Amino acid sequence: MAKGKDARVRVILECTGCVRNSVNKKSTGISRYITQKNRHNTPSRLELRKFCPYCYKHMIHGEIKK
Repeated sequence: MAKGKDARVRVILECTGCVRNSVNKKSTGISRYITQKNRHNTPSRLELRKFCPYCYKHMIHGEIKK
């Protein structure tokens, strides 16, 4: 039986600094994290400060589409 619309969904967070620098080819990759959020409590896109191993500092990671 298929699951319905659950409150908790899996989201992917991507570094905003690496995405901007990928045009200049300064970084070697793009940092991504996988986490969960409650769809009812947080309907907007999630943004968290996480460590980026490519930028070597804490950067804002924003939610992206799958």
